[in-house]
Amino acid sequence: MSRNMVIIGAGQAGARAALELREQGWKGGISLIGREAHPPYERPPLSKDAMVGEAAASPAAIISKASAAELGIELATNTSAMRIDPSGHRVLLQDGRELGYERLLLATGASSRRLLIGGKEPAGLLYLRTYPDALLIRDRLSAGSRIVIVGAGFTGLELAASARQRGCEVVVLEAGPRILMRGVSAEIAADVYALHRAQGVAFELGVGIKAIEPIEPAAMGIGRRHLVKLADGRTIECDAVIAGIGAVPDTSLAESAGLEIENGIRASHTLATSDADIFAAGDCCSFPHPLYGGRRIRLESWRNAEDQGAHAAAAMLGGKEPYAAVPWFWSDQYDRTLQVSGLSDAGATTVARIAEDGVNRLFFGLDEGGRLVSASGIGAANIAKDIKAAELMIQRRLVPDPALLARPGIKLKSLLLPASEEKGA
Repeated sequence: MSRNMVIIGAGQAGARAALELREQGWKGGISLIGREAHPPYERPPLSKDAMVGEAAASPAAIISKASAAELGIELATNTSAMRIDPSGHRVLLQDGRELGYERLLLATGASSRRLLIGGKEPAGLLYLRTYPDALLIRDRLSAGSRIVIVGAGFTGLELAASARQRGCEVVVLEAGPRILMRGVSAEIAADVYALHRAQGVAFELGVGIKAIEPIEPAAMGIGRRHLVKLADGRTIECDAVIAGIGAVPDTSLAESAGLEIENGIRASHTLATSDADIFAAGDCCSFPHPLYGGRRIRLESWRNAEDQGAHAAAAMLGGKEPYAAVPWFWSDQYDRTLQVSGLSDAGATTVARIAEDGVNRLFFGLDEGGRLVSASGIGAANIAKDIKAAELMIQRRLVPDPALLARPGIKLKSLLLPASEEKGA
């Protein structure tokens, strides 16, 4: 069998796994296969810094071709894997090459969910997933332009903030009854909504879209302006329509190889798939989380991709530890940062902690037994220390006193200590 580890997908999870394999002492070959022309790069800046900087900076590399070569990692960019042969432990690449593997990691990520109206995708829509996508969107964010964003999730709202900072008029359309329907509590969503409204973003909630049509002749550049027709009869003219309605895990390669699929590539507690020599990590991977009763989840976040990439590398080398990292997410919008630890929908009751100056606002989710299962915060950058303390509490399955959680004068890290240690501190 080949002494080679193959990683399909050169995003955050795949790149982290390649680096971790070397850090943990793997001496054999490592092949990192990526579809994009660029070496692995950080994606969070695409909706923020890449939009508002004075110039469109090159993407921040996770690993360059030069550093990959120094580590003995074969980094193949602009290349796709076409087929996996699990019985022969081989991967067929687009250029005709075959790579043998001892263990294989699928870090294929996810793609933007396409906006369909009447079963068809309107022409000229913009999506954000890659650096080239970011350049296309940035080109439309000129002062005075009207931008319609479909979807009030994190990507859509970060783009709304960036567009406002570039001087654009922004209208956000959301089919649901509120923004940020997934991932954050209603209280945090209300704060984010108020923040955007104060910055001049217009929202249309609970609306449907009947059609999106170009309003310029082809000779003048079809798709450069649009007419958005809402289901209630109203219309919005705009210079660009950006769709941010979620992502679809890339499972086609896994499916064709006969691997089990369940809201992504179905992985075990160690991130092994239904084939013991194939693993999954990142946006494409669904896994059972031990902190939430083995509930199977799939996470789309920088931290999860980073953590799972490292964990998958250890598992490929024989590690048996379950993946149990507390889910964590952040988003910077205007001068505020939003952080979420745990799963907001796992809480039965909510406890609020509002700083005396009203800037930092925290909301804790407790399950029916009183165990802390989530924490959401919005405010200044220093809110990170509270979310970190809450993350540790979630990890340790603590049952904190709700009255102490709610009191701004009590340091959250003090709730991590047994009462005897706290008195002696």
